[in-house]
Amino acid sequence: MPNPPTELAVPAEPGVEHFAAPVVPRAPAGKPRGMSYVDSLTPELFVPTAARPVRAKLRWLAADTQVMPHSHPWAQVAISTTGVIRLTVNHGTYIVPPSRALWIPPGVEHAVTMVEDADLRTLYFHQPRGRCGPGVPRDQEDAWRQCRVLEVSDLLRALVREMPTAPDGGPAISPADLRREQHLSALVRGELARAAAVKLGVDLPQDKRLRHLCEAVLADPTRHDTLADWAQDTGASPRTVARLFRSELGSTFTQWRQQVILAKAVSLAAGRMPMGQIAAELGYSASAFSAMVRKSVGQPPGRFLGQQDFNGSAGGRPAA
Repeated sequence: MPNPPTELAVPAEPGVEHFAAPVVPRAPAGKPRGMSYVDSLTPELFVPTAARPVRAKLRWLAADTQVMPHSHPWAQVAISTTGVIRLTVNHGTYIVPPSRALWIPPGVEHAVTMVEDADLRTLYFHQPRGRCGPGVPRDQEDAWRQCRVLEVSDLLRALVREMPTAPDGGPAISPADLRREQHLSALVRGELARAAAVKLGVDLPQDKRLRHLCEAVLADPTRHDTLADWAQDTGASPRTVARLFRSELGSTFTQWRQQVILAKAVSLAAGRMPMGQIAAELGYSASAFSAMVRKSVGQPPGRFLGQQDFNGSAGGRPAA
């Protein structure tokens, strides 16, 4: 008999109403132990409309908590004000530190995992019929029909913090507060529309054997050095695994693992780990790591791994 759901403790934050989510302490069959699972955090209480085109909510979730896979007919932006989160969709996974945000198009099933304790802010966006994006012109919408990791400007950080987070079902929003929310929403959409996209996604395959290998690499990308070592756990030969990488993901194992290394580096940088220590943690010398990052993303490591957190401070939880 499974244990009954318990309430997740939520630290108080002045001016922000938090809502506890039921946590299922026992993992579903086939899921790794040590992970807590929560439902979809009541998106139905924050439905965006034409009158209220952007709705915001805030949850504090502990590390190793996963919001179970779900979808909804409106777009979403996930931002962690503190702590790294990982979002997984059918064809890929994304590492999102506090300096970045993730756009999720309408109808895309997704699961969110807290890599660290995280204040998870969620924005829901009303999408008029046939449209997609934060109010961008039609000829720019194709880019918004897929998940995108975005840079978060100082202005966007401030706007998100100011968005009301009260759910539906309570006292009606006042006319003055509604006008303020509408003004904030327009600015939020404008900042998102001009935000630079960042390559932090890692593609995932459909083949079960390869998916198992990829999940193992994501969990610990430095455990093995060679494809032959990784392939031993799949029951397939290294040649078969290499062929699967090319056919399913359009890349070599080395190229794919490099994307995982970059995502892991972002996660470590969000915890204020020094650059040299990040390189060593991932099996690189400082110079080799710098060269790899520059070659992969066209930016120096310091810029790509920007360590400014959501609140513009040196890290940690927001001041009470």
